[in-house]
Amino acid sequence: MCAIAGFFGGFSPDLLGEMNRCLAHRGPDDSGEYFDPDTRIGLAHRRLSIIDVSARGHQPMWDASNTVCIAFNGEIFNFRKLRGQLEADGYEFRSKTDTEVILNLYLKYGDGALGRLNGMFAFALWDTRDGSLLIARDGVGVKPLYYSETPDGLIFASELKALLHCRSVERRIDYRAIRDYMTYLWCPAPRTMLRDVKKLEPGAAMRILEGRVTSRWSFYHLPFNQAICPMPVGEASRLVREQVRSAVDRQMMSDVPIGALLSGGLDSSSVVAFLTRNLGGQSLDCFTIGFKDESFRSEGSAADLPYARRVAGHLGVELHTVNVDSEMAVEEIQRMIYSLDEPQADFSAVNTYFICRLAREHGIKVLFSGAGGDDIFSGYRRHQALQSERYWRWLPVSARRRLKRCSSRLPSSSTVLRRIDKVFSYPHLDGDARLASYFHWIEPSILETLYTDPLLEQVRSYPFSAPLMRSLQDVPSGVEKLNRMLYLECRHFLADHNLNYIDKMSMATGVEVRVPLLDPDLISLAARLPVAYKQRGATGKWIFKRAMETLLPRDVIYRPKSGFDVPIRRWIHNDLHPMVEDVFSKASLDRRGLFDHAAVRRLLVLDRSGALDAAYTLLSMICIELWCRIFMDVRIPTRP
Repeated sequence: MCAIAGFFGGFSPDLLGEMNRCLAHRGPDDSGEYFDPDTRIGLAHRRLSIIDVSARGHQPMWDASNTVCIAFNGEIFNFRKLRGQLEADGYEFRSKTDTEVILNLYLKYGDGALGRLNGMFAFALWDTRDGSLLIARDGVGVKPLYYSETPDGLIFASELKALLHCRSVERRIDYRAIRDYMTYLWCPAPRTMLRDVKKLEPGAAMRILEGRVTSRWSFYHLPFNQAICPMPVGEASRLVREQVRSAVDRQMMSDVPIGALLSGGLDSSSVVAFLTRNLGGQSLDCFTIGFKDESFRSEGSAADLPYARRVAGHLGVELHTVNVDSEMAVEEIQRMIYSLDEPQADFSAVNTYFICRLAREHGIKVLFSGAGGDDIFSGYRRHQALQSERYWRWLPVSARRRLKRCSSRLPSSSTVLRRIDKVFSYPHLDGDARLASYFHWIEPSILETLYTDPLLEQVRSYPFSAPLMRSLQDVPSGVEKLNRMLYLECRHFLADHNLNYIDKMSMATGVEVRVPLLDPDLISLAARLPVAYKQRGATGKWIFKRAMETLLPRDVIYRPKSGFDVPIRRWIHNDLHPMVEDVFSKASLDRRGLFDHAAVRRLLVLDRSGALDAAYTLLSMICIELWCRIFMDVRIPTRP
């Protein structure tokens, strides 16, 4: 696990060093740079040594024939199998790294090598034979990669902040991205806050010649277009259990100690259960979060810590807890925005940072996570809500609109009432438009009242849900609704939100996080299971729960849905009040020119009174302003 940066074009070689130093937190163990003044290709690398920790793993790395060179971030989990095949074909190796396997695999298969990799990765590979640069990102998007096509050529890096060391990357806000962040709390790839910076999409690759992109393609497609495979419950349960076990087995390769994130939920507990089995009695350090004050329970979620302790005792693992209070979390918001590169309005990122920092203090460089289980097996409340639609979708639109008017009058102070209002928020929509609406945090009509006239003019022609609707065009119309929604979960919510904050916040502490539940074979299995095996009535992840009944306590498997929730609705009007007053002052809003002061103050009043649940919309605006202060108001962003 590392960081990469580089360019192809008329850039100064000094830029390599500047970008590399900016990414030092991702790879504190080693660094390297390669620059060719004739071709103007530059590659930089920061190393977190995990596989073959010797100097032989130094990057950028050349193959034995000095034909191709790579800067690689990530892990290839099937590299030993691939290496054996390549050695049998006569390819030479000088290290025990997975990096060198990519080099030789590319020499043998060219671009076809990408489809043979099982791993999490982002890399740039320089081919001296045709003078081309290949950049690629793993199929699910576990590892990030940002790039900019400038007048001087193409520049790329693991984090957006590194690109801002290049003066030819212009600081022009993408106003459509602002609307995306306020609609979803995250922004669908390839868009970012800057018009000139893009995110390479998951499963995508680009070929660059003489500093210009000459081709773009996808080498991996989420497999939700597969035919459903009917099978007995017992067989499905066995297959799920075996695929999870195989995924964990495959990802346990490491030359340094490993640990695990343990919330006490089904996903992380299942991963830890298989880790302990494979370790054969060796100790396993697990890490979780606790809260010092009861305010963290005010958002309607069950407390995680008792379940984490229950699982730790059941599996015989060591559990380390970091106890967080509201003051600690609020103090980290600016550092969170800096680390994320994006104005994501979710304090789960801060909690991830605290846990990973604790792991690093215990000497752990590699943590296993249960991320992804909800996204492939159906674990979110919107999946449950989708199943209930069949009971009221037969109503005419006029009746549905009346339901909406009634639900909108419900107070937002109750978690249950907020969820009822959410179900009836978009009664006039059908098909894919309604699926996409489940990802909205607030109604478009309310958002539009918050924009200044110049911003509204910029986004008026940009349809709501346009990125998600565009992605759904890749899914055949006959695919069932739940699988269409799960496609959006994996394609966007997972890649653009969850995986981004997991990667950025863990790497801010020099820790690698692995996500075995996103193994491609497991995703493929989940996609072809009958939808009733994933969401059965009010029970999500039904088949996954059945599969783990022999390994975990029932009260853990069937516990209430929870997460790294924080009491954001209370914080907006209490703990965050000084920041709210600063960010939403007339002087601040007028200076930025994005949001209307009077409209924002009205929204604050409505939220405080409980007439409207706007806490996350308000937090999103705070994060956007803080992002602008960190990334726009200074030439080189610095860690707050």
